[in-house]
Amino acid sequence: MTESGTGIGTRTGTETETGTRTRTGTEAERLGWRAGPGNRQTEKHSDQDGNRDRETGPGGSRGPNPNKRLEHQGIKVEFIGQIELYYDRGNHHEFVSLVKDLARPGEFTQSQTFDFEFTHVEKPYESYTGQNVKLRYFLRATVSRRLNDVVKEMDIVVHTLSTYPELNSSIKMEVGIEDCLHIEFEYNKSKYHLKDVIVGKIYFLLVRIKIKHMEIDIIKRETTGTGPNVYHENDTIAKYEIMDGAPVRGESIPIRLFLAGYELTPTMRDINKKFSVRYYLNLVLIDEEERRYFKQQEVVLWRKGDIVRKSMSHQAAIASQRFEGTSSHGEAKPPGQPAENNGQQ
Repeated sequence: MTESGTGIGTRTGTETETGTRTRTGTEAERLGWRAGPGNRQTEKHSDQDGNRDRETGPGGSRGPNPNKRLEHQGIKVEFIGQIELYYDRGNHHEFVSLVKDLARPGEFTQSQTFDFEFTHVEKPYESYTGQNVKLRYFLRATVSRRLNDVVKEMDIVVHTLSTYPELNSSIKMEVGIEDCLHIEFEYNKSKYHLKDVIVGKIYFLLVRIKIKHMEIDIIKRETTGTGPNVYHENDTIAKYEIMDGAPVRGESIPIRLFLAGYELTPTMRDINKKFSVRYYLNLVLIDEEERRYFKQQEVVLWRKGDIVRKSMSHQAAIASQRFEGTSSHGEAKPPGQPAENNGQQ
């Protein structure tokens, strides 16, 4: 199916928008470990532009046997942010790299603890693990030795928190097949936070095809690489049935899809020129001959922070009430111009 009428003007992407307010993590976080098992992953929150917190903590090191000495060529700790492309294993792309020397060459006769601090640490992107790419932050401690270095890493999960401006336009489109099917669908917003609810409705303005089933899918599209070496990986996150049975002309079908139950990430666009993650709502209709008709619409997902403007919440509630109030089951709006083309899967 193809859309008819004027296009929908929406803003997409994770770039900072005018009026965006953000919340950062704590000013100083203590991150430490010793050379041994049992280290746990640490989670951090940053603003959408990448905050500049301090990374501090004690780094411990000890010899394999308290009765023996351990010679070393120096000790250092690193804070690293890197992107790993699975099809390019072994070639990691670092976008953050900070190093602190903790000790000069010498020897250990007992356990020792070294304090360290990274100031003005930038974390511009959210941590992400996908089908073909991984973005991670971690601390790495290295005890340099003549033969084999002793290396220990600890991952840090970074979440990007943001609140968007009050302007969040709805999505409204008309699609169909000439002289066979003409529907109009509407979603209440174009941007949703990860715990949001998608509210919408579908009007059947012309029905000359025997439709037996209709669903809405959430599709995540992961894009990696550049130029001719671009890979697209589509993953259907959710399938939500909104109709079972044949619709009639003038019928209105409501949509209410809760996002909290699905594993979603914020929309990520052109991250360090290595990859993107986008989300689409895919409206699918299936007729009695098992032919599939579909229409995709991109939406922006974002991770909600704790700071929410009261005016924003109040106006969003009013907008939602108005949107739901206009829905009249069994009645349709006057039809617009029918679309001329169809799309089939």
